[in-house]
Amino acid sequence: MSIRKARIEDCRAIAELALMAGEGIPAWFWEQSRQGGQPIEDVGARNAASDSENFSYRNAYLALEGEDVAGMILAYRLPGTDHVESLKEYPEFIRPLIELEQCVPDSFYINMLATYPQYRGRGIGSRLMGLADRLAVDARCSLISVEVFSQNEGAFKLYQRLGYSEIERRKVIKHPSHPYDEYIVLLVKDANLQAQN
Repeated sequence: MSIRKARIEDCRAIAELALMAGEGIPAWFWEQSRQGGQPIEDVGARNAASDSENFSYRNAYLALEGEDVAGMILAYRLPGTDHVESLKEYPEFIRPLIELEQCVPDSFYINMLATYPQYRGRGIGSRLMGLADRLAVDARCSLISVEVFSQNEGAFKLYQRLGYSEIERRKVIKHPSHPYDEYIVLLVKDANLQAQN
């Protein structure tokens, strides 16, 4: 397996993996701008081609098995305390996610981690998370952050096994886009400690 920075021609794969990682949330947003019978992946691929948004191929790294994309991590530095977005700009069910992001300004935020089903169980997620440790240090972030639904036990256990600790949580605002109704959990890890190992 190899890992490389995503390129603009990878946007379709990024969109497919985002649909797997996003717990229904990307699909809900993309549905708002979908036209006719356009595949939802096409909307996501168009969004991933952005040069200015955080959801962009510019912030994604792909795990490859040979020439085939096996998985993805999409991560970036969150804005500092001088750039706090108004929660009113977001749908109500998204606001707890943004509130949690605002708890960790300037952290290196793992927005999405996903592998295609046929490649799961091979340690690809752990390898991509290891890359996040190095990228965080390169971005001069002392903290790495990630959010997970408490009912997504597999992802929750992976992050804990990799050294992430819970620091905050918010109650899920129920929404038809995803099946969860408990908590969104914010986990963090010190990036500098990992860089020294």
